[in-house]
Amino acid sequence: MKVKFAVVLLVTLVATMFAESYPSKPLNFIAPGGPGGGWDTTIRVVAQTLKETGLVTQPIVVTNMPGGGGGVGLAHMQTKKGDPYTIIVFSPPLLLINLTGQTQYSFRDLTPLAMLIHDYGAFAVSKKSKYNSIVEVMEALKKDPRSVKVGGISAFGSMDHIQFLIAAKAAGVTNLKDITYVSFQEGEHLAALLGGHIDVLSTGLAEVTTALQTGTIKVLAITAPQRVHGILATVPTLKEEGIDAEFVNWRGLFGPPEMPDYAVEYWINTLSKMVQTIEWERVVAKYNWTKAFMPGKEFMKYLEKVNEDYKVVLKELGLYKGE
Repeated sequence: MKVKFAVVLLVTLVATMFAESYPSKPLNFIAPGGPGGGWDTTIRVVAQTLKETGLVTQPIVVTNMPGGGGGVGLAHMQTKKGDPYTIIVFSPPLLLINLTGQTQYSFRDLTPLAMLIHDYGAFAVSKKSKYNSIVEVMEALKKDPRSVKVGGISAFGSMDHIQFLIAAKAAGVTNLKDITYVSFQEGEHLAALLGGHIDVLSTGLAEVTTALQTGTIKVLAITAPQRVHGILATVPTLKEEGIDAEFVNWRGLFGPPEMPDYAVEYWINTLSKMVQTIEWERVVAKYNWTKAFMPGKEFMKYLEKVNEDYKVVLKELGLYKGE
């Protein structure tokens, strides 16, 4: 009995020691996509803000791990079970690639730390495009669902694809399965749009901002519930265009499976402080994001609900590969 008590006491003391010194070495932040995309932007500005504010003093190394619409990064996290030094950013594709059968892993195979922001989708065309409104695009699809090629960064059946199909369905387009969708790696999507390889780009607000500033594209609509500020302020919402749909691109941070409690607590506390800083306010304004902080357990409940919502949509589209 005394031996058992001594072991428990030793384990407790070791855990306390780790907790008090954590983090004591460099941290690895993972973007499960290539440079320039929403995941990459989010994780890098989080790392930068944490350093600028002094909330984290250890070095933060950001690693890009693209592939499988986030599936490669998700699989990698399974090899980091219990590791308190590896953190990944995710958004709706984390749920969608599981529901569509692209990976066996789900959000339940990670440790939710905190939701940070809401972003929204945007539908863009080349400046030279014949389409001047999202309604014109939808009318063309109603006549022939194969007449418009849609491209995005996410995989088939994942976020960029789904947000366009949700809009098309709400606009009255039928035969959604016949709409051509082409998936690109980050960095290729705008070139494909400007080169005429696709007609419409379905992506996030941040991904179209620079191209809009250079005057090379037209943004026809956004999936937000209301207009956003800045350079995109003149772009109408889907609802303003008579299409009763919206799509929220939440983004948050996750640890690996069985991340130690002391690390989870540390990150929830640290991130809750970060989102209250002036530095974070500037980042959110720069990228037209909406602050949406939600800590671990609450974030998990949100994911459970949204997962069910996505499941309903995917069933309607014939893309759900579950039971």
